[in-house]
Amino acid sequence: MFQSFEAQSNPDQGPARLDDLRAQMLAAGVDAFVVPRADAHQGEYVAARDARLRWLTGFSGSAGFCLVLQDRAGVFIDGRYRVQVLAEVAACFTPVHWPEVQLADWLKEARPAGGVLGYDAWLHSVDEIAKLRAALPAFDLRAVDNLVDRIWQDQPAPPDAPFAVQPLDFAGEDHAAKRARLAQGLAADACVLTLPDSIAWLLNIRGSDIPRNPVPQGFAILNRNGAVSLFAGAGKADGIAGHLGPDVTLRDVADFLPALQGLTGTVQIDPKTCPDLVARALAGAQVVHAPDPCILPKACKNATEIAGARAAHDRDAVAMVRFLAWLDTTAPQGSLTEIDVVRALEGFRRETNALRDISFETICGSGPNAAIVHYRVSEASNRPLGQDALLLVDSGGQYQDGTTDITRTIAIGTPTATHRTCYTRVLQGMIAISRIRFPRGVGGQHLDALARAPLWLAGMDYDHGTGHGVGSYLSVHEGPQGISRRSEVALHEGMILSNEPGYYRAGDFGIRIENLIVTVKAPPQQGADGRDMLAFETLTQVPFDRRLIDTGLLTDAERDWIDRYHADTLTRVGLRVDQATYEWLAAACAPL
Repeated sequence: MFQSFEAQSNPDQGPARLDDLRAQMLAAGVDAFVVPRADAHQGEYVAARDARLRWLTGFSGSAGFCLVLQDRAGVFIDGRYRVQVLAEVAACFTPVHWPEVQLADWLKEARPAGGVLGYDAWLHSVDEIAKLRAALPAFDLRAVDNLVDRIWQDQPAPPDAPFAVQPLDFAGEDHAAKRARLAQGLAADACVLTLPDSIAWLLNIRGSDIPRNPVPQGFAILNRNGAVSLFAGAGKADGIAGHLGPDVTLRDVADFLPALQGLTGTVQIDPKTCPDLVARALAGAQVVHAPDPCILPKACKNATEIAGARAAHDRDAVAMVRFLAWLDTTAPQGSLTEIDVVRALEGFRRETNALRDISFETICGSGPNAAIVHYRVSEASNRPLGQDALLLVDSGGQYQDGTTDITRTIAIGTPTATHRTCYTRVLQGMIAISRIRFPRGVGGQHLDALARAPLWLAGMDYDHGTGHGVGSYLSVHEGPQGISRRSEVALHEGMILSNEPGYYRAGDFGIRIENLIVTVKAPPQQGADGRDMLAFETLTQVPFDRRLIDTGLLTDAERDWIDRYHADTLTRVGLRVDQATYEWLAAACAPL
């Protein structure tokens, strides 16, 4: 159900909380203290207990951090959140454009003489701390107790939800085979795993410790013989002991640090994701740096997982088409608000009788709210769907056979010529990614410009990546794959990604169009030289808003692609909806 987070994001509480934190900094003898949006598992998503950045500053975005000094406090946010942060934080916090401005550069300018930088060693990776030490030679980086926890009097308890089994029918490979396969490739005698989605994938388990993401919070040690020690909160894994079997030992999470301290020989960690404190605890072992062994295999979905993704998207498409038909009928009455839309869409997904949860808090922005890339409607920000405005809806579902993520921008009333031009350029970028064939070994950074080219030609751009990886009934944002300037990982068959270019005008409107795609071996092509090529199969089958397409801007190939896409959508979805919805869908999917 729709949830409002206003109580957690009240800017009025910021000054008092900042004063209390500064008092703790003085007591701890630190001149600066960094508050990241992170937890001990170093994943993207955090439980309510670990939402320290939001509690302190009011900023609710999915990435960023705050650096607090006695005379200033910077909230570092990337391009997705530069409008949003202004509405969420008090004036005592200064928004800082990151990564253009790095923490080290900002801190050196604020304190040229250096000082003590305090940090919680659970909340920063090995790589992160190493880079800070190298960039801040005049500063003493000191691991301290978390100073926010000292002042957060009503801090929520740690998550305690029980773990569940992800059946083989959905996982496609049993966990004994996964453990044996990964153990053979270890670079050390043992490997420490801290990412919840890695542990979930490896052991074919799921959880509900993180809202909207079915991951189990815990830690694990994978040994070279394939045995695993799983560390979790008391009782959380008791119900899956039979599934895990004798080669997976269940231990209390309180035993994790002592177990690390007792390890000898070689131990593998991923410095990009391993907490600094974990590396500190391995004083008796020879630490080997290597990527998390689960990351790439998890990203390359097997045939069962891909089949599940197709089924999940077909199911989700029915909910989305029913929603869009309802919206087209209801919006002209002028009574709908953003919250009404969010509730209705979730209702259509729940009527599939297969929804486990939505895959993230639905983004539903009308008019100027749509220009906030990761806008989350609240009771305070909720606005009516203005006539002759654009509505951006970014949403998804968690089904046991797959995770979905889709964005559609819809015209409410009559769109302007500017709306249509910008929408069409965004759609052209999405089509370019959908149609591309590329040699094996190409990464997302090589493809990103294809999605931006139609916008660049008009002097436009967007401040987010074009695509992120997506899990299989796991996190809706999954690495290592992506489509962005920073994504260097080569794309492999089975990787599921989003394809979501956009365009935003602050205070006016926002446009984003998103489908999920899966990387496949490219079909044979006449005249090709036999090169090993990959391509994308589109998983999402939901029509685009024809009212926003300026056909005069399209090439013949782009027009043909849209017509084929709509024809496929009508075929795949049409038989699964009622007659009234079918009639709406047939009109929405008619040739341009």
